[in-house]
Amino acid sequence: MSKAEKGMTLGALVMMIFTSVFGFANGPVAFYLMGYGSIVFYVVAAILFFIPFALMMAEFGSTIKGENSGMYKWLEVSVGPRFAFIGTFMWFASYVVWMVSTSSKVWIPFTTTFAGSDQTQKLHMFGLSSTQMVGILACVWMIIVTLVSIKGVKGIVKITSLGGLAVTSLNVVLIVISGIILVTNGGHLAQPFDHILHSPNPSYQSPIGLLGFAVFAIFAYGGLEAVGGMVDKTRNPEKTFPKAVVLSALIISVGYALGIFLWGVSTNWQDVLSGDTTNLGNISYVMMNNLGVEFGKGIGLSQAAAISMGNWFARYTGLGMFLAYSGAFFTLTYSPLKTLIMGTPKKLWPKKFTELNENGMPSYAMWAQCAIVVAIILIASFAAPDPSAFYNILTLMANVSMTLPYLFLIYAFPKFKKKDGLERPFEVYKSHGMTMAISVIVFLLVLGANVFTIFQPIIEGAGPHDTLWMIAGPVGFSVVGILLYQSYVRRSKAE
Repeated sequence: MSKAEKGMTLGALVMMIFTSVFGFANGPVAFYLMGYGSIVFYVVAAILFFIPFALMMAEFGSTIKGENSGMYKWLEVSVGPRFAFIGTFMWFASYVVWMVSTSSKVWIPFTTTFAGSDQTQKLHMFGLSSTQMVGILACVWMIIVTLVSIKGVKGIVKITSLGGLAVTSLNVVLIVISGIILVTNGGHLAQPFDHILHSPNPSYQSPIGLLGFAVFAIFAYGGLEAVGGMVDKTRNPEKTFPKAVVLSALIISVGYALGIFLWGVSTNWQDVLSGDTTNLGNISYVMMNNLGVEFGKGIGLSQAAAISMGNWFARYTGLGMFLAYSGAFFTLTYSPLKTLIMGTPKKLWPKKFTELNENGMPSYAMWAQCAIVVAIILIASFAAPDPSAFYNILTLMANVSMTLPYLFLIYAFPKFKKKDGLERPFEVYKSHGMTMAISVIVFLLVLGANVFTIFQPIIEGAGPHDTLWMIAGPVGFSVVGILLYQSYVRRSKAE
């Protein structure tokens, strides 16, 4: 049997892409920010971003292979080592910002598991506000995870994979329970289905707000860069891979659209989501709690029993999300850092950063990373005026920092296509005109979404505070990346 016949089938590849990209929490966030209008954004993002970008990554991955293949190698071959290092460093920085955001958010599902609702806003000790207390707990979490990860985390990741199964099961719960509520309510939706692009959220009703939401739609399809390495593991990749990308884009966008619509079956935006205690950190638990309450009412339970049912729905969601966050956290504490240090020239780094301990972990570099994350958490938590502002800042920072590295890959793609002497076993973009047109469209989409997200607070008169937070991460890490590379160049010349 040939290698092409041994690889992954269409079904297996679609399943792998689906599990890498589809996120349960993206549905509640979309409904909270844009209501039913988010369906349009998610479908457009699938057509204009997901499909063309995934096929670009597939071409990179199939052409530039090898043990250390990945973002750095792709960018180095296409553009050059300086561009490659800064782009890869920005990619790594996006995971640092993700850790800042998630280490703070992880306490929401943790407290929800025990209490049935988010208790983080009730934490007050030693004269500190709830936001400051969450910040300190986030620092403790980061230190504990780093301590455990340095010793190797295989056992923990196996346990926390249960979280992934629990979160996946939430999609089934949403579909089945929403169907029952729809029947018991005589087909009436809790959120009326009227103007498709009119958001019930006051912050997303202006044209700028609508465009600012685009970054959430792109972020919902994150994780695609990992798909590039699967081309040479696919059976008959020339035919199978494009089919898998288009099919998975269709399934994921339909999944998001169905999920967003079903949230409207049980959730009335004004009644459930307009309160001060609802934010981008706890939205999934608020809506799952409400789903349980409405289900209880629909099957004829008393008010007290329906509220109890809602709390159990929230607890199950909290447990699943806590385990899933934990699993991702233990992996992402070392994986991007290790990829950055091992996938770039060793001379770029101080000697201690490249040394691995007996468990194969770059322990010194991991503690340095931990110190950076702790510092950013403390600054953000003590600077934010309230919990809602804190979680909004963290979510927007993560969205912007996770999508900006895509710009480096999209910019490099036409240059990669013009390189001679490369064996290209998998090609979708065969003409220069098609390559340029698609690259420009996808680049402008990602750039535009980020620009609108970053400047939306200033344009709408909210002041520069949020904008400065979103710019600080990318600019700060870009400067560090440039300084590290300049230092490397100077040392290389001296030698």
